[in-house]
Amino acid sequence: MIFPEFFEKELAAQYTPQEIEEIVRGYGAKRPVSFRVNPLRGEREQTLRSLEEEGIDFSCVAWYADAFVSGADERTIANTRVYRMGAIYLQSLSSMLPPLALGAAAGESVLDMTAAPGGKTTQISALTQGGALITACEKDGGRFSRLRYNVEKQGASRVTLLHCDAARLDDFFRFDKILLDAPCSGSGTLQAGESVKITEKTLLGCMQTQSALLKKAWRLLKRGGELVYSTCSIFEKENAGALRHVLTEPDAEVIPLEMPADIPVFPRTDGAVCVKPSVNYEGFFLAKIRKKG
Repeated sequence: MIFPEFFEKELAAQYTPQEIEEIVRGYGAKRPVSFRVNPLRGEREQTLRSLEEEGIDFSCVAWYADAFVSGADERTIANTRVYRMGAIYLQSLSSMLPPLALGAAAGESVLDMTAAPGGKTTQISALTQGGALITACEKDGGRFSRLRYNVEKQGASRVTLLHCDAARLDDFFRFDKILLDAPCSGSGTLQAGESVKITEKTLLGCMQTQSALLKKAWRLLKRGGELVYSTCSIFEKENAGALRHVLTEPDAEVIPLEMPADIPVFPRTDGAVCVKPSVNYEGFFLAKIRKKG
């Protein structure tokens, strides 16, 4: 796999040679298909029985009762009855982590700032048994249509969809919980055989967007509220570097996150988590911050 010069410099600036070898090995791994059972569209055991009857093999994921991996390909799973009815959702394991870290509860107001295609929005709804009051934003027209389709298909009924740039939301709004799964370079999701299309200009643009969204998220968060910031990047500039815009606030408090032992992570001391690219996981960053009451 050939990396642009700037890409190699970014890795070398923050990872050891051994860690870079692990990253490259993770890029080369062929990940199994993963999916999430959606309890809003049926009881878990019945959904799994239906999959077995259609010949789909799967195994459970220890840290999340609704998560599974399968040897079947995405097209085969997408042709099943339970997929067509919205009882399962194809989603990478790494991307299931932010809604779990957010820990939203029924009755809370939740903002998903960059929500398309809807995997995390509908997961939050499922985790709260449809009880959270979710506002989901997406500024791109095509992606917004996909978000609306998935929210409806998954039966997430208490979701308000806004076709807008979340960075321009009125400061009048306030939310108990905010998920900002920010637009990023995607440096954690590369796979062998793909050309690396990330450029320095791409990275700079993502950093500017991340900064604007984080500043807005902090203004919209209630006192005592919690923000989860995540990216599918392993570049520090997009992760802890971006969070400095919030962590310099006097009322910001990092809530340390802990991952199950079977999720490979890079060692950190700041309470955030950076998942290593590996056989089962895309490279992924997440951090949780509370606004002191």
